[in-house]
Amino acid sequence: MTRPRVRVYTDYKSPYAFVANKRLFELEEKYGVELEWLPYTLRIPDFMGTVEERTPHFWRKVRYSYMDARRYANAQGLVMKGPRRIYDAFYCSAGMLFAQRHGIFRPYHDTVFRRFWSHDLEIDELSEISGVIASSGGSAADFEAYIEGPARAEHDRIIDEAEALGVFGVPTMVFNGELFWGGDRIDMLIERIGNPESIEAALGSRHRK
Repeated sequence: MTRPRVRVYTDYKSPYAFVANKRLFELEEKYGVELEWLPYTLRIPDFMGTVEERTPHFWRKVRYSYMDARRYANAQGLVMKGPRRIYDAFYCSAGMLFAQRHGIFRPYHDTVFRRFWSHDLEIDELSEISGVIASSGGSAADFEAYIEGPARAEHDRIIDEAEALGVFGVPTMVFNGELFWGGDRIDMLIERIGNPESIEAALGSRHRK
Protein backbone atom coordinates (compact mmCIF):
# COMPACT_ATOMS: atom_id res chain seq x y z
CA MET A 1 0.00 0.00 0.00
CA THR A 2 1.35 3.42 -0.96
CA ARG A 3 2.04 5.71 1.96
CA PRO A 4 0.44 9.17 1.88
CA ARG A 5 3.06 11.73 0.88
CA VAL A 6 3.16 15.24 2.34
CA ARG A 7 5.58 17.92 1.23
CA VAL A 8 6.69 20.27 4.01
CA TYR A 9 8.15 23.70 3.27
CA THR A 10 10.06 25.09 6.23
CA ASP A 11 12.61 27.74 7.22
CA TYR A 12 14.98 27.45 10.19
CA LYS A 13 14.53 31.10 11.13
CA SER A 14 10.75 30.83 11.49
CA PRO A 15 9.50 30.42 15.07
CA TYR A 16 6.29 28.80 13.91
CA ALA A 17 8.20 26.30 11.77
CA PHE A 18 10.30 25.41 14.82
CA VAL A 19 7.34 24.70 17.09
CA ALA A 20 5.49 22.72 14.38
CA ASN A 21 8.29 20.15 14.03
CA LYS A 22 7.08 17.77 16.72
CA ARG A 23 3.61 17.37 15.27
CA LEU A 24 4.93 17.08 11.73
CA PHE A 25 7.21 14.18 12.62
CA GLU A 26 4.25 12.57 14.38
CA LEU A 27 2.60 12.33 10.96
CA GLU A 28 5.26 9.76 10.10
CA GLU A 29 5.15 8.01 13.45
CA LYS A 30 1.38 7.87 14.01
CA TYR A 31 -0.15 8.03 10.55
CA GLY A 32 2.46 6.38 8.33
CA VAL A 33 2.90 9.52 6.24
CA GLU A 34 6.01 10.02 4.11
CA LEU A 35 7.35 13.55 4.59
CA GLU A 36 9.29 15.40 1.91
CA TRP A 37 11.11 18.35 3.48
CA LEU A 38 12.02 21.34 1.32
CA PRO A 39 13.30 24.80 2.17
CA TYR A 40 11.18 27.88 1.66
CA THR A 41 13.69 30.51 2.69
CA LEU A 42 11.78 33.60 3.77
CA ARG A 43 13.15 36.79 2.23
CA ILE A 44 12.09 39.04 5.05
CA PRO A 45 12.94 42.46 3.52
CA ASP A 46 10.90 41.56 0.42
CA PHE A 47 7.60 41.30 2.29
CA MET A 48 8.27 43.25 5.48
CA GLY A 49 10.20 46.17 4.04
CA THR A 50 13.15 47.84 5.73
CA VAL A 51 13.24 48.34 9.48
CA GLU A 52 12.75 52.08 8.94
CA GLU A 53 9.52 51.46 6.97
CA ARG A 54 7.84 49.32 9.64
CA THR A 55 4.91 50.81 11.52
CA PRO A 56 3.87 50.56 15.19
CA HIS A 57 1.11 48.19 14.02
CA PHE A 58 3.77 45.94 12.50
CA TRP A 59 5.83 45.83 15.70
CA ARG A 60 2.77 44.99 17.81
CA LYS A 61 2.14 42.05 15.51
CA VAL A 62 5.79 40.94 15.76
CA ARG A 63 5.76 41.07 19.56
CA TYR A 64 2.53 39.08 19.69
CA SER A 65 3.79 36.49 17.18
CA TYR A 66 6.93 35.75 19.19
CA MET A 67 4.95 35.61 22.43
CA ASP A 68 2.51 33.21 20.80
CA ALA A 69 5.23 30.98 19.35
CA ARG A 70 6.99 30.95 22.72
CA ARG A 71 3.82 29.56 24.32
CA TYR A 72 3.98 26.61 21.93
CA ALA A 73 7.72 26.25 22.57
CA ASN A 74 7.30 26.27 26.36
CA ALA A 75 4.57 23.64 26.15
CA GLN A 76 7.09 21.36 24.38
CA GLY A 77 10.03 22.19 26.65
CA LEU A 78 11.83 24.04 23.86
CA VAL A 79 14.08 27.06 24.31
CA MET A 80 13.09 29.97 22.07
CA LYS A 81 15.10 33.18 22.17
CA GLY A 82 14.16 35.92 19.72
CA PRO A 83 16.57 36.38 16.78
CA ARG A 84 19.25 39.00 17.37
CA ARG A 85 19.16 40.26 13.77
CA ILE A 86 17.85 39.47 10.28
CA TYR A 87 19.46 36.32 8.89
CA ASP A 88 20.06 35.02 5.40
CA ALA A 89 19.17 31.33 5.73
CA PHE A 90 20.59 30.12 2.41
CA TYR A 91 23.44 28.05 3.92
CA CYS A 92 21.24 26.19 6.38
CA SER A 93 18.53 25.67 3.74
CA ALA A 94 21.13 24.20 1.39
CA GLY A 95 22.30 22.11 4.32
CA MET A 96 18.79 20.65 4.58
CA LEU A 97 18.98 19.44 0.97
CA PHE A 98 22.52 18.10 1.40
CA ALA A 99 21.66 16.34 4.67
CA GLN A 100 18.73 14.50 3.12
CA ARG A 101 20.89 13.19 0.29
CA HIS A 102 23.51 11.93 2.71
CA GLY A 103 21.24 10.25 5.25
CA ILE A 104 21.78 12.74 8.09
CA PHE A 105 18.64 14.81 7.80
CA ARG A 106 17.07 14.30 11.22
CA PRO A 107 20.16 15.04 13.35
CA TYR A 108 21.03 18.00 11.12
CA HIS A 109 17.49 19.37 11.12
CA ASP A 110 16.97 19.05 14.86
CA THR A 111 20.40 20.53 15.64
CA VAL A 112 19.99 23.58 13.42
CA PHE A 113 16.57 24.43 14.84
CA ARG A 114 17.59 23.83 18.47
CA ARG A 115 20.89 25.69 18.33
CA PHE A 116 19.60 28.65 16.30
CA TRP A 117 16.72 29.31 18.69
CA SER A 118 19.09 28.95 21.66
CA HIS A 119 21.40 31.65 20.22
CA ASP A 120 24.09 29.02 19.70
CA LEU A 121 24.32 29.01 15.89
CA GLU A 122 24.83 31.69 13.25
CA ILE A 123 22.91 30.18 10.33
CA ASP A 124 24.37 32.59 7.77
CA GLU A 125 27.97 31.57 8.53
CA LEU A 126 29.13 28.81 6.19
CA SER A 127 31.71 27.51 8.66
CA GLU A 128 29.05 27.02 11.34
CA ILE A 129 26.66 25.13 9.06
CA SER A 130 29.58 23.03 7.80
CA GLY A 131 30.28 22.22 11.44
CA VAL A 132 26.72 20.98 11.95
CA ILE A 133 27.01 18.82 8.83
CA ALA A 134 30.22 17.29 10.19
CA SER A 135 28.83 16.73 13.70
CA SER A 136 25.78 15.04 12.15
CA GLY A 137 28.00 12.54 10.31
CA GLY A 138 28.46 14.26 6.95
CA SER A 139 31.41 15.71 5.09
CA ALA A 140 32.00 19.42 5.59
CA ALA A 141 34.24 19.49 2.51
CA ASP A 142 31.57 17.91 0.33
CA PHE A 143 28.98 20.32 1.66
CA GLU A 144 31.16 23.33 0.91
CA ALA A 145 31.75 21.99 -2.60
CA TYR A 146 27.97 21.73 -3.00
CA ILE A 147 27.61 25.35 -1.86
CA GLU A 148 30.21 26.45 -4.40
CA GLY A 149 28.52 24.36 -7.10
CA PRO A 150 24.81 23.70 -7.73
CA ALA A 151 23.32 24.64 -4.35
CA ARG A 152 22.16 28.17 -5.18
CA ALA A 153 20.47 27.19 -8.44
CA GLU A 154 18.72 24.23 -6.81
CA HIS A 155 17.64 26.30 -3.81
CA ASP A 156 16.21 29.09 -5.98
CA ARG A 157 14.41 26.62 -8.24
CA ILE A 158 12.69 25.08 -5.20
CA ILE A 159 11.59 28.52 -4.01
CA ASP A 160 10.21 29.38 -7.45
CA GLU A 161 8.33 26.08 -7.64
CA ALA A 162 6.90 26.63 -4.15
CA GLU A 163 5.63 30.08 -5.08
CA ALA A 164 4.09 28.69 -8.27
CA LEU A 165 2.08 26.37 -6.01
CA GLY A 166 0.96 29.33 -3.91
CA VAL A 167 3.35 29.01 -0.96
CA PHE A 168 3.99 32.26 0.88
CA GLY A 169 4.96 31.26 4.42
CA VAL A 170 6.09 28.42 6.65
CA PRO A 171 5.40 25.84 7.68
CA THR A 172 3.34 24.96 4.62
CA MET A 173 2.27 21.38 4.02
CA VAL A 174 1.14 20.19 0.59
CA PHE A 175 -1.01 17.08 0.19
CA ASN A 176 -2.50 16.12 -3.17
CA GLY A 177 -1.89 19.68 -4.36
CA GLU A 178 -3.78 21.27 -1.44
CA LEU A 179 -1.92 23.75 0.78
CA PHE A 180 -2.11 23.86 4.58
CA TRP A 181 -0.29 26.83 6.12
CA GLY A 182 0.72 26.82 9.76
CA GLY A 183 0.98 24.32 12.55
CA ASP A 184 -2.65 24.99 13.47
CA ARG A 185 -3.68 23.41 10.15
CA ILE A 186 -2.09 20.05 10.95
CA ASP A 187 -5.35 18.66 12.34
CA MET A 188 -7.10 19.60 9.10
CA LEU A 189 -4.28 17.95 7.17
CA ILE A 190 -4.69 14.75 9.22
CA GLU A 191 -8.40 14.76 8.42
CA ARG A 192 -7.65 15.12 4.71
CA ILE A 193 -5.07 12.32 4.77
CA GLY A 194 -7.66 10.04 6.37
CA ASN A 195 -10.37 11.06 3.94
CA PRO A 196 -8.94 12.61 0.75
CA GLU A 197 -12.41 12.94 -0.78
CA SER A 198 -13.38 15.47 1.90
CA ILE A 199 -11.57 18.13 -0.13
CA GLU A 200 -14.66 18.55 -2.31
CA ALA A 201 -16.88 19.47 0.62
CA ALA A 202 -14.14 21.65 2.12
CA LEU A 203 -13.35 23.71 -0.97
CA GLY A 204 -16.60 23.46 -2.89
CA SER A 205 -16.47 25.14 -6.27
CA ARG A 206 -12.83 26.10 -5.73
CA HIS A 207 -11.77 22.46 -5.83
CA ARG A 208 -10.11 21.59 -9.11
CA LYS A 209 -9.78 17.89 -9.86
